[in-house]
Amino acid sequence: MELEDTIVAVLKTIHDPEIPVDIYELGLIYEVKIDKEFNVEIEMTLTSPNCPVAETMPKEVEDKVAYILGVKSATVNIVFDPPWTKDMMSEEAQLELGFM
Repeated sequence: MELEDTIVAVLKTIHDPEIPVDIYELGLIYEVKIDKEFNVEIEMTLTSPNCPVAETMPKEVEDKVAYILGVKSATVNIVFDPPWTKDMMSEEAQLELGFM
């Protein structure tokens, strides 16, 4: 399994507390970048700027990704452009939440 696949698998263990779907399937992860020294940078968003986990979720993502064997460091950048919409969810997430 490649490092990026492992990172995605770990991201799929983190759930938005208000929505019973993981943050990856919700479409909150915009980009995962891994440099040659295995520093990981993740661009993610939240379902809203006022999200109750705005303080804790990025830290949880950083901590869990940094703990992966082979990762030197993990940084999360929160972005709100483009803003998150339910259209960014995977089909699986949309089905689970009754949007399809």
